[in-house]
Amino acid sequence: MSTYILQIETSTDICSCTISLDGITAVEHTSTIENSHTELLTLLIDKCVKDLDLTYKQISALSISSGPGSYTSLRVGTATAKGMCYALGIPLIAIDSLTILAYGITDAVKGDIIIPMIDARRMEVYMAIFDHNLNVLHNTTAHIFDDQSIDSFRVYGQNIHLCGSGASKFTQTYQGERLTLHHTNTSAKYMSTLSYHKYQNKGFENVAYFEPAYLKAPNITKSIKKFF
Repeated sequence: MSTYILQIETSTDICSCTISLDGITAVEHTSTIENSHTELLTLLIDKCVKDLDLTYKQISALSISSGPGSYTSLRVGTATAKGMCYALGIPLIAIDSLTILAYGITDAVKGDIIIPMIDARRMEVYMAIFDHNLNVLHNTTAHIFDDQSIDSFRVYGQNIHLCGSGASKFTQTYQGERLTLHHTNTSAKYMSTLSYHKYQNKGFENVAYFEPAYLKAPNITKSIKKFF
């Protein structure tokens, strides 16, 4: 029986969704309009379903990025996913946002390390460190750039592969001949293999109690507008 998994990635300003078939991405739709999740996410989902000429009842599970990332974006993705899981009676799969980014790099070789980074404002990023086989070497943390950052990363390997919105910011400040910048935007298409493996192993979340890993509180600023 074919396994269709709907995948939603909303950890950053970019919003994307895909449907995978038995672990292979079958269709993808992405919005590059920043902070358009609330308005466009359900439309992108519907496009994916219609492009494959499916019904929603044919979807076996729903997979989402679980953070870290943008507080508001993750909340929109989570609310949408929970609502659909309840309505369709399907399980929820959650995948770490940095792991999703890392799975987009396919040319790392033995001895290399992969560091996905998500912009966390100013000179701070959310990051983790993986080896070339995508095994975790250093768990997710909030890292503030300094002059010693590259040297501290090299403890894990010689060649460093960077990806994500935070990596783009990092390479604007720090350069190195063994430093390679890959994709700067994340995508739901990187979730297909991970989602399918979790589905096969029944790695499902409790829909009622699941919450994303925000790491940091939302950045709420006080309005300076005078209403009266």
